[in-house]
Amino acid sequence: MAHLSDRINLISESQTIAMARKSRELKAQGIDIISLSLGEPDFATPEVIKQAAIKAINDNFSYYTHVSGYIELREAIARKFKRDNNLNYTSDEIVVSTGAKQSIANAVLCLINPGDEVLIPTPFWVSYLEILKLAGGVPIMIDAEIENDFKVTAAQIEKHITPKTRMMIFSTPCNPTGSVYNKQELREIADVIKKYDELYIISDEIYEHINFVGGHESMAQFDDIKDRVITINGVSKGFAMTGWRGGIMAAPKWIAQACDKMQGQFTSATCSITQKAMLAAMDLPAESTHYMRDAFLKRRDLVLGLMKDIPGFKTNIPQGAFYVYPEVSALFGKSYNGFVINNATDLSMYLLDVAFVALVPGAAFGDDKYIRFSYATSEDKLIEALKRMKEAIEKLN
Repeated sequence: MAHLSDRINLISESQTIAMARKSRELKAQGIDIISLSLGEPDFATPEVIKQAAIKAINDNFSYYTHVSGYIELREAIARKFKRDNNLNYTSDEIVVSTGAKQSIANAVLCLINPGDEVLIPTPFWVSYLEILKLAGGVPIMIDAEIENDFKVTAAQIEKHITPKTRMMIFSTPCNPTGSVYNKQELREIADVIKKYDELYIISDEIYEHINFVGGHESMAQFDDIKDRVITINGVSKGFAMTGWRGGIMAAPKWIAQACDKMQGQFTSATCSITQKAMLAAMDLPAESTHYMRDAFLKRRDLVLGLMKDIPGFKTNIPQGAFYVYPEVSALFGKSYNGFVINNATDLSMYLLDVAFVALVPGAAFGDDKYIRFSYATSEDKLIEALKRMKEAIEKLN
């Protein structure tokens, strides 16, 4: 009889990955599915980055590197942080991992003991909760409502802090909502964090380059709490390099050393060729990827315009990333051919079965009144997807 560990039984499969898999299965059956479930840029990796990887292969750069990434890459990442974010990090405060997801897991597993409380503004990216479960931490959800653009306030955070609170995890720009915290909002949060000596904050900034409101603001910019900030970044979203698996963590040296030790027993260093590609990415000026950001902004506006015609969808205006996160509770209780919509999970399945459009229900992000809609695909597909969704929802009564 199969016997799995309590550890693996405790965590849930990523619903974004599950919906993407179901989409592929239906496509394999010949059904024309439009998948808006995965957060994956549809652009090609920039040519200069590809050429750097090809050169690395031809130069036989195929041996183990330092667990945290080879020194030239970490120095380039430090330069990038200084150039783009005015953050001062040394190479021994940086760990390169196999994706930002591993960077987050390293930090959580190195800092959280069973019973430690971790603040998670909700909606949250799916893996925060599951990684926390593996560490035995206790999630404390802080609800961020659509009326406040899905951002939590400093006062909300402070209200949830107890003697057991050890960490907060959040993202800006945010997955799944596209919300972006401004400097004043981050300063107010930092003022709360600094009151509590053993409270750390993971600032997930993987969507830094996809920001529609001007410059990106990093939590680590505030010197009075920088020694308790773990900055997460990477190349997947900003440089269209999802499959390359290159994540970045910058943190105080003692945390970086702990994460190096942890990673050394799991994966060791990430792919040597990916590291050479990342080096090329780090040396690119920020404006070199603005064409992707500008395309995402155009798609966002297209989607928001078309969504106005869909009954029961309540949306805000996301300021970054490439998601819209509509509230859909006005559709609950409606039905079609005996199928009743009780929550956003039901609605997601209905839209997959009837409209052949794959989305992710808000339950994956902490609230089943919402659906996440990725617009990281062509305008033609977005127009068709929204047309199908509108027609399917108009069938509900």
